[in-house]
Amino acid sequence: MHWLWVLIVGGVIGLIAGAITKRGGSMGVISNIIAGLVGSSLGEAVLGSWGPQVAGMAVVPSIIGAVILVLIVSLIFGIRPET
Repeated sequence: MHWLWVLIVGGVIGLIAGAITKRGGSMGVISNIIAGLVGSSLGEAVLGSWGPQVAGMAVVPSIIGAVILVLIVSLIFGIRPET
């Protein structure tokens, strides 16, 4: 059951990161989950695990890490923000 929550929270974090960067429309569900999980790992590695935690992920550092990840990936693949 824990892994199901991790996937759901990772997807929500990826969705939030896509909305913040305005590049979420080009991302699918799987991409949101991957961006959320990898961004969470990146954010917690760099910023630590402060703030509220859901499913073992610190929410604020995870969102910041996912935003950074989405920006980097969109720069590499040339994805432009939606208007």
